[in-house]
Amino acid sequence: MFAPYANAPRGRAAGHLCSAYTHVSVESAAASDRSGHELVRLLFEGFLAAVARARGALQQGDTAARGQAVDQALQILGEGLHAGLNLRDGGKLAADLDALYAYVTLRLTQAHMHRDDAALAQCAELIRPLHEAWLAIGPQVRRAS
Repeated sequence: MFAPYANAPRGRAAGHLCSAYTHVSVESAAASDRSGHELVRLLFEGFLAAVARARGALQQGDTAARGQAVDQALQILGEGLHAGLNLRDGGKLAADLDALYAYVTLRLTQAHMHRDDAALAQCAELIRPLHEAWLAIGPQVRRAS
């Protein structure tokens, strides 16, 4: 089952397995009975983890792993966080998040193309405050449900 990893360096194989586990873990969590708040929390955490993996792969010179991590971050951003915005009824907040997600998408793409760690760090720094704010409202959301 893991034959493709048999001849790979130990760190690289472990990284691929960890990435696969993370992907399955996020998909399993999404498939279970979770609140919308919990799912968005998982998306933020998955995005930040993917950017961290991309930065690590960049430092190690692993282009394939960097590409996979950036691709995962882009998918989470586009198909998860951005797709969840209600631009019709969400007002200025939704419009601002739409613009932010578009900018982060652009910066992730540029970061990958130009091997730019500072751009990857910027992407994480732009999303981290949203994640922290989302965590902060968690107790209120749980009380309201």
